[in-house]
Amino acid sequence: MYKIVEKLEWGPFATFIPNKHEPVYDWFYYKEGFSKQLVFNVLDMFGANGLVLDPFCGVGTTLVACKQRGIDSLGFDVSPIAVFVSNVKLREYDPDELFQAIKRLMKIKFVKKECDVSSFVKKAFSKYVLDDIFVFRDAIMRFEDEKIRDFLLLGLMNAAMKCSYVIKDGSVLRIKKKPVPPLRKMLRRTLMKMLHDVKTFETTEAKAEARIGDARMLDMEDESVDAVITSPPYLNKIEYTRVYSIETELFFKHMKTTAIRSAIGLDTTADFLVNKDLPPIARAYFKDMDMVIHELYRVCKQGAKVAIVVGNGCFPDGVVESDIILSEIAESVGFAVDRIIVLNKRWCTKQRTKKIGITRESMIVLTK
Repeated sequence: MYKIVEKLEWGPFATFIPNKHEPVYDWFYYKEGFSKQLVFNVLDMFGANGLVLDPFCGVGTTLVACKQRGIDSLGFDVSPIAVFVSNVKLREYDPDELFQAIKRLMKIKFVKKECDVSSFVKKAFSKYVLDDIFVFRDAIMRFEDEKIRDFLLLGLMNAAMKCSYVIKDGSVLRIKKKPVPPLRKMLRRTLMKMLHDVKTFETTEAKAEARIGDARMLDMEDESVDAVITSPPYLNKIEYTRVYSIETELFFKHMKTTAIRSAIGLDTTADFLVNKDLPPIARAYFKDMDMVIHELYRVCKQGAKVAIVVGNGCFPDGVVESDIILSEIAESVGFAVDRIIVLNKRWCTKQRTKKIGITRESMIVLTK
């Protein structure tokens, strides 16, 4: 039904791993993201200019890459942490002001703080590290300049997790006692590395911003977007927001997080699902994604290009071809499906050993 082509050489770029060694991009590890090179490849494929939208922007890879290329961009995400990280990456800084702020912060003397945290967070850190987190967090919040305050806070978030006992294993947080460095030393190292990135990172004056928002109800004008580069949560993946529960509790406790699949179990009916034999969780997922694609059609200009990176679902009864179903939805909304680019192929198994099919990780390419 649709043109399916393979670009398996792009497969490694569909993960965040290449960003782990990229200045600025590596300021916060986000397993669920893709890499800057994938964005560059899509920008080249589209010949993009104008405004690029990422309605699931995560920690801002699309936005930072567009800013590097001199292309205006706008991102939305339901996670306050993701939006916070994105905007810290996107801001322009005075290196001298940052250096003075880091010097001031590192002179802070220890004063015992009493803070109420969950038992899990207490298990995640040594008593000394947790005490230092509170000292530095309170000191950072006293900085008046928002840009400097947020820059320092992101550094503390990263340093804190490097000094924790936590291992992020997929969607699970595990505690493993191990030797950890002193927080003060790790914080200074982290902030000085970030400062070095600010001094050396090549960027442009293109506009870029991340906002808290739901991809199903975008706060944007009709026909205002020239291109979309995005990746929604994959079908049948446990909500990733729990992986960042410690950072949320320590630094964003006052904010609520939601997720695209918040409607699961509430509405599993839709005209395009009537004749499809799908698990309930898949029906709810595609109902949500139908709303997203309608929104993308509304905000895209005529002729706009759209790239959506998705993964097929693996269930005990077989593979759910998300790329095909989402292409059908997009076509019914009014998009033309140019092609489906296969980035990765993996076995779908049940009971961990029995192979029941192949799942694709694909990029759906659309034109309005």
